[in-house]
Amino acid sequence: QVQVVESGGGLVQTGGSLRLSCRTSGRASSVGWFRQAPGRVREFVVGISWTGPNYAASLKDRFTIDRDFAKNTVYLHMQNLKAEDTAIYYCAAAPRWLRQTEVNDEGKFAYWGPGTQVTVSS
Repeated sequence: QVQVVESGGGLVQTGGSLRLSCRTSGRASSVGWFRQAPGRVREFVVGISWTGPNYAASLKDRFTIDRDFAKNTVYLHMQNLKAEDTAIYYCAAAPRWLRQTEVNDEGKFAYWGPGTQVTVSS
């Protein structure tokens, strides 16, 4: 069992930046970020496959993921935030390494955090 906890959410103005953190209780293999805006289904943001990061096409120019294996922590750096980025951001961990084509499938992730709220105000 892997525990997942997100942090770093908050209120930011349009054009601002935030860094979200995702810490796992043990070493996870593939890790992904998903988000859910009010009234919308949860959507893929970015995931780390065994070959590296895979981003949602609409976000790759503004969002960056990196990882500190020593701290069992994955970071999501978000820049030039827009109102439509307002959502609850969820981190998820998989018990195995996923292929690049799998990391956008939330069903492949067994362990989920409670989420962290990001609100972008205009």
